[in-house]
Amino acid sequence: MGLIAMSERDLQRIEVLSKVVDGRMTLVSAAHVLDLSTRQVRRLLDRISAGGAASIRHKAIGRPSNNRICDGVRDYAVAIVRERYADFGPTLASEKLAERDGLTVSRETLRKWMSEAGL
Repeated sequence: MGLIAMSERDLQRIEVLSKVVDGRMTLVSAAHVLDLSTRQVRRLLDRISAGGAASIRHKAIGRPSNNRICDGVRDYAVAIVRERYADFGPTLASEKLAERDGLTVSRETLRKWMSEAGL
């Protein structure tokens, strides 16, 4: 089995839950330490017993966001900005994209895309 990257919070959860499994800590005190309900601590303990310590990790780690704008739209928007609005800032460029080209992109997203593209 390979290495599994975990956050500091996940490691703390595993440490506290292993104390509960060993009987060195009660379920209620573990819930207090982890700032969770006792029901949630029971659910975490069930997940550990079924899938091991790796099951504590969030399931969406390493997967792209569901709200991500597809690469084709990004490339199209950057191409239009590079061609027509290269000297505009991200706010004005996003307004012009929406007004003239019918492409609605937030200014922050466009700012990030423009900086990645070197504009």
